[in-house]
Amino acid sequence: MRSEPFDFKNAQGHTLSARLDRPDGTARAFALFAHCFTCDKTAKAAVRISRALADRGVGVLRFDFTGLGESEGELAGGGFSSEVEDLLFAARHMADHGCAPDLLIGHSLGGAAVLAAAADIASARAVATIGAPADPAHILHLLDKAGLAAIETDGKAEISIGGRPFTLDRRFIDDVRMQSLAARIPRLGRALLVLHSPVDQIVGIENASAIFLAARHSKSFISLDHADHLLTKPADADYAAEVICAWASRYIGMAAETPAEASDGAVMVEETGAGQFQVQVAVHGTRFFADEPVEVGGLGSGPSPYELLAAGLGACTCMTIRLYADRKGWPLERARTNVRHEKTAGHTPPDTFTRLIELDGPLDAEQRAKLFEIADKCPVHRTLEGGAHIVTGELAPAPPNPAAVGAATVEHFRDMKAECDKYLSKTRGS
Repeated sequence: MRSEPFDFKNAQGHTLSARLDRPDGTARAFALFAHCFTCDKTAKAAVRISRALADRGVGVLRFDFTGLGESEGELAGGGFSSEVEDLLFAARHMADHGCAPDLLIGHSLGGAAVLAAAADIASARAVATIGAPADPAHILHLLDKAGLAAIETDGKAEISIGGRPFTLDRRFIDDVRMQSLAARIPRLGRALLVLHSPVDQIVGIENASAIFLAARHSKSFISLDHADHLLTKPADADYAAEVICAWASRYIGMAAETPAEASDGAVMVEETGAGQFQVQVAVHGTRFFADEPVEVGGLGSGPSPYELLAAGLGACTCMTIRLYADRKGWPLERARTNVRHEKTAGHTPPDTFTRLIELDGPLDAEQRAKLFEIADKCPVHRTLEGGAHIVTGELAPAPPNPAAVGAATVEHFRDMKAECDKYLSKTRGS
């Protein structure tokens, strides 16, 4: 998998720190993960579940809510409404980049947040909660009485939750108290998976029961036996990810697709539908992404076209040097090239490839000079300097599979015969 920065702005214009964990191949689906109240995107459960899903072909966005982790803004007065709003902006950011979330996953208070946000995220078809409270106000039980009293009296106070200091004000408390999931859960309109540990000491199992009973089908419940609330044991987080992935495959169309590959050995390049520029390159059984950098509107998920061109020059250079050195029996241990492409206005041609070559091994000055001379004779070097002729045509669609067509035809006539037999039996009876 690959993990890349995916920051976005919230409603107040603050930058929220996010990471998108992508599978190595084409993503089969995308998920949006909401962390627990006292956590951030680097929490063990968030990281392990995201990476486990990415290993199974699901791209996952995890981010820090406003005022937490590396995100800007203040947690103090945000409250539960702020978390729900952050989720909506995260989903919109994903959609703008061609990876709208099919699945919402929420841990603890994050689970309550995805339940509240789901109805407003059109792309989401399934929701999974882990150790979620049935009522957002449940988090007030985590606050020490003195701290809660100080907020009520002074309007703002620093409190400790799980040994970590947080500054909260009365707006946060009032917002949480006004929230209710009781009316939202029955109108969820998405498949729901409730995961909860029967020995959860932070959010009791009765919360899972309340969520499950309020929800309408399709709904499922999985017991995370012996797991603690934060899923600190790697095996518990991995199990949760495996169950979520298997369950979600029924609802979000995660059937693996085999990308096209040219039968004649040509390089096949095909759009993935993710982002504005991302394509998948397939050749000789090898597949990888090509893309443009984030700053020009891409996802930054692979080399750009000119970087691929530079890679071709560098690869051909190393191969040509190796072939010549081996033929001469020279002690070349390793060849290395660094290639950079630039466009220079006013130059003809405007494209310049700067190639730096490093040769390891006990070579003498004459051998080194000869190998640098040979580098200029590599085939790709000559192609770039001499130019190439490009012929463009239309790629014909693959012919239909006769066996599949035949099977479909036979099945069709079987269905027709069954309908005719049914009709004749009714006619004879009358």
